[in-house]
Amino acid sequence: MAIEEVREYFNKWDMADKILEFDVSSATVELAAQAVGCEPKRIAKTLSFMVDGKAILIVVAGDAKIDNSKYKSQFSTKAKMLTPDEVIDLVGHAVGGVCPFGIKDGVNVYLDESLKRFKTVFPACGSSNSAIELTIDELEKYSNYSSWIDVCKGWE
Repeated sequence: MAIEEVREYFNKWDMADKILEFDVSSATVELAAQAVGCEPKRIAKTLSFMVDGKAILIVVAGDAKIDNSKYKSQFSTKAKMLTPDEVIDLVGHAVGGVCPFGIKDGVNVYLDESLKRFKTVFPACGSSNSAIELTIDELEKYSNYSSWIDVCKGWE
């Protein structure tokens, strides 16, 4: 189960006890915001794409949407989201619980500028009923991100 891998991942930093598990689904931004008790825009959703034959993850604010022209400028290709099966095979988490923690080797993680306006955000933790509250500095530290990018719209 992916949440166990994420828990084990966070054990390295004594952070596993900060993982929140809910009795309700947190598989969408709206459901996660209800479960956590925050505004939807503070949910850090992790989107999965294929670039040059490899999976990448982009963590974005809950109210942000991919801007195709910004994405193409950043990655020199059209935005092509992974299928649910590809996400499991290439990333290691199922849709609804995708996060940048405890993922398969070789998956690059990017953080979108839309997150920088918050003190803390809530990414998922490998299951469709989990999250963790992290500061932006903590998100940087634990996500092993490659870089900050600006590929979203609708949040400004």
